[in-house]
Amino acid sequence: MAINNPYQSYQQNAVNTASPGELTLMLYNGCLKFIHLAKKAMEEKNIEDRNTNLLKAQKIIQELMVTLNMDIDISKQMMALYDYIHRRLIEANVKNDAAILDEVEGLVTEFRDTWKQVIQVNRQKQFAQGGQV
Repeated sequence: MAINNPYQSYQQNAVNTASPGELTLMLYNGCLKFIHLAKKAMEEKNIEDRNTNLLKAQKIIQELMVTLNMDIDISKQMMALYDYIHRRLIEANVKNDAAILDEVEGLVTEFRDTWKQVIQVNRQKQFAQGGQV
């Protein structure tokens, strides 16, 4: 018998109805969550949890890489930055190095915050073009 979890239903609905921009924001937030969990696992000397969470963060970065539109110039720069972050996540896992995670967390946070601003500006433009309700 399946248990109906309202939070899980909400999360699934949020993903299913999100715009591409909102999905990207969710990916950044997920990556940050897994980096935080990996740092906590490092502090607790829990190798399995550290590895699991860093692998999840790596998969999110890989997804961000795959979804880049390489016809746009900035995408080439983003690809290089995502590749760097991906390599650093691997290195942090291998070396059990929280300082590397701090560096990567800073980069992902900057991307997330910038992306959040882009979404807000686009919403304001859409609202202005569509007229006030």
